[in-house]
Amino acid sequence: MKIFAIRDELDPQSVDLAYLIYYEGEKRFYIELPEDADPWETPLLLSSFAKRGERTVNAYWSKLWVQQRIVPSDRQNLGQILRDNGLSEYDEYELLMLGMGRCAQDDYYLVPMAESDMPIILIDRFQKKVEDVVPLTDKHLLVFFRNGVVRKCDVQELLKKEAAFSPLLVNDALYNTVSVQAGGYGVCWGDNLNLADDQLYENGEVVPLSLDDFRSFVKNRIVNTAEAAELLECSRQNIEDLIRRNKLHPIKATPKNKLFLKNEITQRKWR
Repeated sequence: MKIFAIRDELDPQSVDLAYLIYYEGEKRFYIELPEDADPWETPLLLSSFAKRGERTVNAYWSKLWVQQRIVPSDRQNLGQILRDNGLSEYDEYELLMLGMGRCAQDDYYLVPMAESDMPIILIDRFQKKVEDVVPLTDKHLLVFFRNGVVRKCDVQELLKKEAAFSPLLVNDALYNTVSVQAGGYGVCWGDNLNLADDQLYENGEVVPLSLDDFRSFVKNRIVNTAEAAELLECSRQNIEDLIRRNKLHPIKATPKNKLFLKNEITQRKWR
């Protein structure tokens, strides 16, 4: 993770107007605004967020702000520009770093910041980012946040608000592919469908459970095919036969292995 303060060169006090966060592995940008962000001083593209009282700028608009400060990808002599700057390919982050975020349209620039030097407001905000997510039935999500809070979120109404989410409402297999966005900024289904962390935090119902509790459950109550065969004192072929006869029900299956609830295997021994 790379962190930068966004400042104005005309400001003698060098006040931090916003913070740009870059996640290298996913090549994704986010911008965070201070709690007291003034819409009149905030960079133009970001000022509408400040006016609405939103302090986290989503990945789409953050990337757009970055793109406005670098050579566009459709520039006619782009190849020569990249070669002149020692770049082998178009990379938004590397191009942004060439001028530390400066562009001809304004006086904003970037100042690198160590993670240990992040302002308290960012540290507190990051504690409410998503740590993990588990899809549940009836379009609910079990969301684990970094501050230890766990919430059960009914996301059905959120998904109904945008037509792009409609496939998730009718396709459970697709819905179950939910994952955590880069940096914990929410949950997502692929690159284009996502729900923000603050939406989930505000709308979810607190569950008295921790991520360690959940991990302990998975560790102690989930078994694979080999472990199931050992518990039942049978072969893997017998396990497959029990599945075919609908006597065992794997909770997850891959071509090479299957996972079962240990309790189902244990109860099988009682018969």
